[in-house]
Amino acid sequence: MWQRSVCVGLLALALGYLCVLGPELPPAALRQLSASLLGTLRRARSLEARTVAAWQAAIVRPARGWARVAVGVNACVDVVLSGVKLLEALGLEPSDGKNHAVLNSRQDLKEAFAHFMERGAAAERFFSDAEAFQDIARTASEHPAAQLYVGGNAALIGQKLATNPDLKILLCGPVGPKLHELLDDNVVVPPESMQERDEFHLILEYQAGEQWGRVRAPTANRFIFSHDLSNGALNMLEVFVSSLDEFQPDLVVLSGLHMMEGQSKEMRQRRLMEAVASISDIPTDIPIHLELASMTDQDFMSNIMHQQVFPLVNSIGLNEQELLFLTQSASGPHASLASWSGIPDVGVVSDILFWILKEHGKVAERASDLTRIHFHTLAYHILVTVDGHWGNQAAAVAAGARAAGTQACATDTIDTSKVFLKAPLEFVTSHTEAPSKISLNPDEPVVHWHREGISFHFTPVLVCKDPVRTVGLGDAISAEGLFYSEVYPQ
Repeated sequence: MWQRSVCVGLLALALGYLCVLGPELPPAALRQLSASLLGTLRRARSLEARTVAAWQAAIVRPARGWARVAVGVNACVDVVLSGVKLLEALGLEPSDGKNHAVLNSRQDLKEAFAHFMERGAAAERFFSDAEAFQDIARTASEHPAAQLYVGGNAALIGQKLATNPDLKILLCGPVGPKLHELLDDNVVVPPESMQERDEFHLILEYQAGEQWGRVRAPTANRFIFSHDLSNGALNMLEVFVSSLDEFQPDLVVLSGLHMMEGQSKEMRQRRLMEAVASISDIPTDIPIHLELASMTDQDFMSNIMHQQVFPLVNSIGLNEQELLFLTQSASGPHASLASWSGIPDVGVVSDILFWILKEHGKVAERASDLTRIHFHTLAYHILVTVDGHWGNQAAAVAAGARAAGTQACATDTIDTSKVFLKAPLEFVTSHTEAPSKISLNPDEPVVHWHREGISFHFTPVLVCKDPVRTVGLGDAISAEGLFYSEVYPQ
């Protein structure tokens, strides 16, 4: 650090000396020397500082923004605390990790937590035993380190969007008294959406390097579980859709489909068909964004993608775990990849995103509205769009990455001393076609490439060294990306 400071000081002196000698130097030589020294001065700043400065220039509001956004349908109160502290408070001893699609006991809980903590991966599970869950939730909410927040993807996206005073937000979901108290004043909740009791979700966080027995977390992340029947049955979906006529939104944001995994297969299939019918009632001139979340049932994911929900929405948001599960569920590109090893390979991610829009997105001969995907992972984000449908996406992807850095560190602006650049400085854009090789330039951190009528916008994330809170990051990222996006009328 001190070497960089010395370098900057010497360069400043050199520039001052040039100013003194200016009259005695030929103009061309003076311009060349000044440009060279200024370029060196810019490079002497940290990669993080250069990235932030470039983002500031790139992040501009769209020509036509949103005025009214309707968000639904999963909402709850998040009880956030250290996963290790809760497991210790429950008297659970460390054990080897094991994945469970559904949690049926405390034993399942500790094994699933260890499994995902060891991988540094986010996950969300349903806890089937109502009585056992209530006991665990009581222990969690009464723990001295516990914090209560707005929860549920839809409520979190609505809360984030509501920080913009010129936006009016409608939130529809199972809103109890505690959640209503926590919501921003700018969020309107229909009376039909209120209920007497809150739904609680337990968010077990862990830090990079934290240990529980033999398990050591490679990165900070969280494990979420609940026994949530209201959100699991999408009870408020019909109320949400019926509220749109009066509210007249410019944009609809939908989330919570993943909560149905706790239902029986028959109930889930029936409710999904009802959900598709309700979503189909939304006027086609209102764009719909679908926020995905952690899922475990490949048949359910395949139904959502192939013939159910994807063709009805214009945009989706997802992370690396959801992207890999999606391609595995539908035998897409790189489906044989069992899991990510470290930072997801940009070329692999790009291939899967391209395949989703090519196979399930909007083309002349296919009845689909899907034209946009916002992919986010710890180290970088990619926005992918079908040409001619979305604008301002360079600003949108940069804004989403900036939101990740500020929210994780709990700062209003990015403090470059608290973040670091983790994205690959070089990568290829594909592994299934002749790739382009890209070298990342922090002075131009939003990289664009094009492939068969589909545009890609990539930017790194400045990762928080000591994150304050990881839950809701994906929702904040998607909300910020949507806020800066512009949809073109068709």
